[in-house]
Amino acid sequence: MKRNRILAGSVALVVGALALAGCSGGGSNENSDGTVEMTLWQNSTTGPGQQFWKDAIAAFEEENPNVTIKMQSVQNEDMDGKLQTSLNAGDPPDIFLQRGGGKMAAMVQANQLMDLTGKITGEAAENIPEGSFKAETYQDKLWAIPLSVLPGGIFYSQDLYEAAGISETPKTIDDLVAANDKLKATDVAPLALGAKDAWPAAHWFYWFALRECSPATVEATGDSKDFSDPCWLKAAQDLADFNATQPFNEGFLTTAAQQGAGSSAGLVANHKAGGELMGAWDPGVIASLTPDEKPLPDLAWYPFPEVPGGDGEPGSMMGGVDGYSCSAQAPKECVDFLSFVGSDAQQTAYYEAFSSPPVNTVAQEAVTEPYLIQILEAYNKAPFVSQWLDTVLGQNVGNALNVSVVSLLAGQSTPQQMIDEANAAGAKG
Repeated sequence: MKRNRILAGSVALVVGALALAGCSGGGSNENSDGTVEMTLWQNSTTGPGQQFWKDAIAAFEEENPNVTIKMQSVQNEDMDGKLQTSLNAGDPPDIFLQRGGGKMAAMVQANQLMDLTGKITGEAAENIPEGSFKAETYQDKLWAIPLSVLPGGIFYSQDLYEAAGISETPKTIDDLVAANDKLKATDVAPLALGAKDAWPAAHWFYWFALRECSPATVEATGDSKDFSDPCWLKAAQDLADFNATQPFNEGFLTTAAQQGAGSSAGLVANHKAGGELMGAWDPGVIASLTPDEKPLPDLAWYPFPEVPGGDGEPGSMMGGVDGYSCSAQAPKECVDFLSFVGSDAQQTAYYEAFSSPPVNTVAQEAVTEPYLIQILEAYNKAPFVSQWLDTVLGQNVGNALNVSVVSLLAGQSTPQQMIDEANAAGAKG
């Protein structure tokens, strides 16, 4: 049902939350009396997001009195490491957040995931578009259920833009630089960036690459991990030039992304910054960090500006979908739970909790926020959609590139050095 090309196995980076230390995996526990115990790992530990999972579990357990699900909340930045450790130890959670891309492919190759092909049933199977399921597919098999469409762009404060005299949202990078200068004149940080967590900084490079590189090059590099095409160096230079205009908040290199009022999302939530480049989960995170912990009334969105002269197809988007997988040894009730959370009512509740567009088309009818409607429209008409490139590239290469981008922004390396480091990481796999 979705006409865009989506990189195979794509799953967006879902973000948000505080840590719960000492998480254990769990594995399934099918008891002799017919009861089943499962564990769920997710990364929303505060506010409506965490409450959604508590309510979903309670509702599922009520319909399935023989099933008990124990939920663990894991800090987003800790999720990959903890999950990989538990998978490698043979003691993973039964149900867990799935990043997708190269990370999911590695799990499939290690026989760590349950094949969900043909197993999702009910409203989830009927009302989630084929394109969203394709985003969770690898080697023609389904490995996760999609829950939310999460493309990126710039979330911004309409009030701060209007106060700065910005009458139109930026269409090109030059427009964005001009808008930033107007915001700085009002003593507002133009763009918030939580570079302490690395991946938010890398988003800027990935978006420049999406504008400079053709879709074919982006896809080929996802497979080859080879950054020798000149467009990658051009994107790195674009980022260096943009960084030289001082677009980010003071102290952005030590700013966290989404934890607390001083984080990048918190700066937007409290009108300390004009906007933030982030995925479509950001409205929910911002809402949790406003003084009244309610959605920011003046929040709006626009797509990443175009870069004139680049080989990327105008209007291309970066993002994907948020998904959940079952471990290979999970009981069959794991699939039942995934089908349950993909149902119409649960998908509507998911949207209301996370303020992000659901994949279920019936639940999409409940979306009222203008910026979410804009995101869905831009996503649906995009000529090319790429998953977050650090996810596409896999954990080793993606993480190395994320760190290299921060070094570039800190003035500790050059664009050429950054690309050399990316190629070195790619050569190691």
